[in-house]
Amino acid sequence: MQRRTPGFFFLAVILAALAMVGPFTVDTYLPSFPAIGSDFGVSPVALQLTLSAYFFTFAAMTLLHGSLSDSFGRRPVILAGLLVYTLASAGCALSQDLAQLLVFRALQGMSAGGGMVVGRAMIRDSREGHEAQRLMSLVMLIFSLAPGVAPILGGFLLGWFGWRSIFVFLAGYAALLLALTWWHLPETHPPPARQPFALARLAGNYLNQLRHPQLVLLCFTIALNFAGFFVYILSAPAFVYNILGLNERQFAWLIIPGVVGIMSGAFLSGRLAGRVAPRRTVVIAYVIMYGAAVFNVAFSTLAAPALPWSVLPMMIYTTGLALMMPSATLLALDLFPHHRGMTSSLLGFTQSFTSGIVAAVISPQLSHSALTLALGMTALLSSGCVAWIFYSRIGTRRVAHA
Repeated sequence: MQRRTPGFFFLAVILAALAMVGPFTVDTYLPSFPAIGSDFGVSPVALQLTLSAYFFTFAAMTLLHGSLSDSFGRRPVILAGLLVYTLASAGCALSQDLAQLLVFRALQGMSAGGGMVVGRAMIRDSREGHEAQRLMSLVMLIFSLAPGVAPILGGFLLGWFGWRSIFVFLAGYAALLLALTWWHLPETHPPPARQPFALARLAGNYLNQLRHPQLVLLCFTIALNFAGFFVYILSAPAFVYNILGLNERQFAWLIIPGVVGIMSGAFLSGRLAGRVAPRRTVVIAYVIMYGAAVFNVAFSTLAAPALPWSVLPMMIYTTGLALMMPSATLLALDLFPHHRGMTSSLLGFTQSFTSGIVAAVISPQLSHSALTLALGMTALLSSGCVAWIFYSRIGTRRVAHA
């Protein structure tokens, strides 16, 4: 069936909804940690494994999602991923112990990233130049609703129907997306543009990309800056329950400031497209993020945790983060125009693997106080800034594409 490319806004809605699968998978069930722990008789530390199982399989599969879409088309990869994700979410809802939940969480991780990774490539397939930045900014603007809606929805589902209902919701959401994608999302990567799929060639192409220092540095720039905010999402149960003294229906105090910041930054990114050079946009974003980090450390040092001051830095930080990400992502995708799916996979892998490390190692060490979380945000931001500085100092050079 021949499908016409949807209009600008409708395409953004579909791609944003596909990208939302990731944050919904993490954020909706965070409020249910105490309930799952009580049901299965396991500790909060053991439950952190459900995050790690998701992130590491998510990271591993992102290396294949984009490459498969370069070879077989964008639609088949997205559709297959949504089908597996729907079944995995149903498995999570039916799990009888932690071991079963870990298996199905891993399957969720393997399938959840297809829409996000392939969607980035579809943006660059269908739009050029400033239009691509505007579309990516609009996708991020719509996508930013997910981190705000997800934990609030998860909290209410937990209170009304129990923790299993959260995974029933995720299965239903993926099934709806599967139907929407089947009927309305066109193929943007036609057969003449596709690359033959061969593992040896795939490995060679990845080595070619990994030898390109600008791409590697951009990957870590995005991943580490995102981790500076995401460490709070991963530490949400401790931050909301223990540090702020709130309950499961008050997660909005942590999430909504971040969502407002992401929406503001994405809006600014769209407005600056074509007016301010991408590299200049990233510099402006760093000024905003460092302002948030400095305020966060200062307040956490001088005062006890209190609303709204303990969450205000999240709004400022995510404004800069959302302003930076479209420009940095497009700079990366343009380095290998014939392998955008693979480049998007590498971006996704770096971000997911970094998030997995933060979930497994860093978040548990920082979540006992507001000050340690603030220092963690600053350290991750500074690491990303170092990567950007090195990227900026490397002269632009042509890449021999495989």
